[in-house]
Amino acid sequence: MRARLLALAVIALLNVQGCGEREQKLVKKAGSDTSTWSASAAANPAFKAPGWTPGDQASWEGQIRRRNQSQNDYSR
Repeated sequence: MRARLLALAVIALLNVQGCGEREQKLVKKAGSDTSTWSASAAANPAFKAPGWTPGDQASWEGQIRRRNQSQNDYSR
């Protein structure tokens, strides 16, 4: 009887502990302050897509738009 009550108390304690919510904070990671389209093509040539000119925002947005449209099943 005593072991059963102890087991129930441990289970109840674990259940209550699982209901708690930890505080969530947004932590800014150290990174580059440059914009995405101004990345150097020499930094990683594998990511250079045809039709994208490094440093040109319009060509970057056009490339992203084309990439998204090629993934759209309704436009096929």
